[in-house]
Amino acid sequence: MASREKFEVSVHTSPGPTSGTFSHLWLSLIGSQGETPPTRVNEGECHLLPGSTCPVLVQTDSSLGRLVLVRLRLEVQTGFPNLDWHCSHVEVRRQHERPGSRPEDAETQVFHCDRWLQTGDGDMELRSGKLCLLMDETEDKLKQQRHEQLTHRQKLIRWCVFVDGAPHCVDMNTLSELGPNLSFSRTSQQLNVHYLKGFTGRVQAWTSFSELEAMFVHSGHNNDIAKKVRGHWKDDWYFGQQCVNGSNPLLLRQIRLLPPHLSVTPDMLRPFLPEGSSLERELQTGHIYLLDYEVLDGVPANVVNGRQTFVSAPLCLLHLNQQQQLVPIAIQLQQTPGPETPVFLPSDPGCDWLLAKIWVRSADFQYHQLISHYLRTHMMAELFCVATLRQLPDVHPLHQLLMPHVRPSLQINLQARTLLLAADGLFDKMVGCGLKAIPVVLSRASKGIRYRSLCVPEDLSDRGVDKLPQSYYAQDALRVWRALHRFVVSWVDLYYHADSDAQRDPELQHWLDDINTHGFTRSAGFPRVFNSKAEVSTYVTMIIYTCSAQHAAVNFSQLDFALWTPNCPPAMMRPPPQVKGAVTEEDIVSFLPYVNTSCRVLLVLTQLSQLAADFVRLRPPPQRRRERNDQSHENLARNAWVWI
Repeated sequence: MASREKFEVSVHTSPGPTSGTFSHLWLSLIGSQGETPPTRVNEGECHLLPGSTCPVLVQTDSSLGRLVLVRLRLEVQTGFPNLDWHCSHVEVRRQHERPGSRPEDAETQVFHCDRWLQTGDGDMELRSGKLCLLMDETEDKLKQQRHEQLTHRQKLIRWCVFVDGAPHCVDMNTLSELGPNLSFSRTSQQLNVHYLKGFTGRVQAWTSFSELEAMFVHSGHNNDIAKKVRGHWKDDWYFGQQCVNGSNPLLLRQIRLLPPHLSVTPDMLRPFLPEGSSLERELQTGHIYLLDYEVLDGVPANVVNGRQTFVSAPLCLLHLNQQQQLVPIAIQLQQTPGPETPVFLPSDPGCDWLLAKIWVRSADFQYHQLISHYLRTHMMAELFCVATLRQLPDVHPLHQLLMPHVRPSLQINLQARTLLLAADGLFDKMVGCGLKAIPVVLSRASKGIRYRSLCVPEDLSDRGVDKLPQSYYAQDALRVWRALHRFVVSWVDLYYHADSDAQRDPELQHWLDDINTHGFTRSAGFPRVFNSKAEVSTYVTMIIYTCSAQHAAVNFSQLDFALWTPNCPPAMMRPPPQVKGAVTEEDIVSFLPYVNTSCRVLLVLTQLSQLAADFVRLRPPPQRRRERNDQSHENLARNAWVWI
């Protein structure tokens, strides 16, 4: 006759102040040879309080075999609030009731949970043991549990098209649909927006730079980087610095040939090149760089405060001079050359040249917000998150590695689509690229995404910025990438012992296929299958870097460079100049967005730029900090070291 078994079960509620619940909890033990009927956990004096442990005794008349799962189910208690419950873990101590068995022979297994349970979830099954691949499962019930978990998730988490031609997103419209395990609350550091709020009702143009300065003195007095921007925004060398170390360091590219639609000649540029050199020589030696905002060409401009705004698609040529400074040497404000599209030069009247640079910076604002920030980090993170939830079960090693980095994207992007990118949102009311322009820009930019452009070493090398002097973003990006890659390689090696293991992992290959189907075209260069551990490691490194360090670099710095509005105008109120010599300093102010527009955008950027209260900052070694302080450029690179 089979021996009876006794299980001493301890159910642990997480310590958070809202982790407890009034609901009834039912528990079943599932073994390889059978399972127990549901047992009430919180009976009598036992309550599911924050940080509590509820003991329950479960006995069987026959052996369950190997204990593989613990099943939990929450049931609302009549007359009490239906509160979610956060389970930390369940411990099961198994005691065989057979002749000669002793207490010290008992076996203890821990079934980790660390998630919220809701009464509407039905049964939730917990596993014990280590992470593993499907091929390493030894119990049919555990294989079945993996399959059932993914089937259930694929019904709940579906794909949706936000913009045709862009990566797909999750098919949800409200935060309540996410549920407590995919949403979060975030505590930020205290915001100081007192001085900005007072301007949001003033629907008027700025009257002068002095008025802008008065606002800035109050709103930017505690921001050292913003004060540096205010002090140097007119300087050509600082314009170049922002291209490599500012909030949008992803567009600058080294060129060996001039774009055919950039209407410049060697004679036109000769005064700005080293004596005795030529444009051809500077191109061939790699000293010429380009900012090309072609993706903005012809997009419909927004109407803000009842007035038509204007969006340009500039081409800006820059030169690495003998002082190792990257400086602009030619700006064409539209993609199509012609008599009404002059090329502005450093030798032009000061106001003409300054206004041309302001137009480039306004185009950069549109590009940074929609492409470098939203598309290349937020939309990418959501794409990877949805595929991970749909195709990799919780016990898969890559699920556990990736979810902390990609999970926040669902809530953040859902809020962005309903608050910032929707009707009456920030872009609709305040930004040059409004609701009509957003789908055009995102669709165009998505066609230009390549796998190499998301992998730091290849991207920096392809754009020719990896060797630029004082390119601190590039230096820091490479260091963070290499550190991440070393860690990911070691993680992958723990579970994939040979290249064939990656090839034979169906969950891994289905995950990659889901990403490709809903994210990238075949011509984008993304792997279609994984043939080696090295390919897996690079791909996973790309995801983690994109969702953490890359996002930090383009997000947390945006207020620093936009707080002085002329440096990053979110909209331009007059069309690009078609002739030279007709602009005064007073005219320049009239191109800038209205007072309420400027300040409302800054209020949103202030919110977006806030670090969470528990963020961790990666800092360079003390010697590198001293070197950067000596060169007065440390602040430009500090955001590449912020880790979320």
